[in-house]
Amino acid sequence: MGQLNVELGERSYPIFIGAEILDKAGNLVEKITRTSKIFLVSNPTVYNLYGAKTVESIEKAGFSVTVALMPDGETYKNIAEAMKIFDKAVDAQLERGSMLVALGGGVTGDLAGFVASIYQRGIDFIQIPTTLLAQVDSSVGGKVAVNHSQGKNLIGAFHQPRMVIIDTRTLHTLDDRNYIAGLGEVVKYGIIYDKDFFAFLEKNADKIRQKEEECIANLIYHACRIKGDIVARDEKESGLRAVLNLGHTFGHSIEKLGEYHTYRHGEAVAMGTMAAAYLALEKGLMDEQEIVRIRSLYGKLGLPMKFARLDPADIYAGMLNDKKVKNNKLYLVLPHGIGNYFITAEINENQIIKAIEKAQEG
Repeated sequence: MGQLNVELGERSYPIFIGAEILDKAGNLVEKITRTSKIFLVSNPTVYNLYGAKTVESIEKAGFSVTVALMPDGETYKNIAEAMKIFDKAVDAQLERGSMLVALGGGVTGDLAGFVASIYQRGIDFIQIPTTLLAQVDSSVGGKVAVNHSQGKNLIGAFHQPRMVIIDTRTLHTLDDRNYIAGLGEVVKYGIIYDKDFFAFLEKNADKIRQKEEECIANLIYHACRIKGDIVARDEKESGLRAVLNLGHTFGHSIEKLGEYHTYRHGEAVAMGTMAAAYLALEKGLMDEQEIVRIRSLYGKLGLPMKFARLDPADIYAGMLNDKKVKNNKLYLVLPHGIGNYFITAEINENQIIKAIEKAQEG
């Protein structure tokens, strides 16, 4: 079992990574809380696979566990579903010292974390992510939110978990499309922050596709290490942390236009990253060979690049509702070569639409 820490002073927390560590969940939880009440939030799919094992481990450590299930899918990450979880929390008589545990993918973690952030003005919670996307991204960093009809994650907070428990074996029950979609977030870290990690992904693309256990554990560890380092330096996205939004402003609009079921989040991020890369090429921040390397890696990992059915003008219009709009200016993260980044608001509508068109051409 590997461990790394997100260093945030008194809000620091460990990330545990390993195979079959759900069996040790109770012992890990016991190290950070003395509460008797654990409130576990999951969805039926994940709970049927891993709920009994997780609950048994936690109860063996002496805790009382109440389970609340929410529907599976991005369309359910909303205030109405959050209110249902609040109702169940009140029925369970959760106290300010109680602990919430989020068992599932990014939707579960985001919504459950949002509930934890405001229930009785905030209670502690633990992330147990079961999808690759959640393991390498949404479970780390304390961003919790629900969607609004006009945009993704518009209602939320910063609320750091007390612990993240990543069991790599949960990926064996994840379908291929969702597993591969998670790799869209993984590649991001190499592009904007760590060229050596990007090279690792290029070298090990076949092992990654095959879910080779040691390789995947290494991948998750370094993705969490990079994100943890960025979050430690800029917890509330006042500067550096914005680099983690590479491809996301495009991607969130693509997801919404697909009504959150045509494209997975990681797929949309990969598509958006290609658009950002073409903008970077136009501004002289990248060369053609670097574009080829990025597109080639996405191809080796199985990430789809075609999204021609969407109108570039509609994608642009959706981007204007994104959280990265400040003072009526759209700020975009662009790659600066491979391993670095550039943030700018000096890009006009025509340039953005042309970049989307190039990305759509494949």
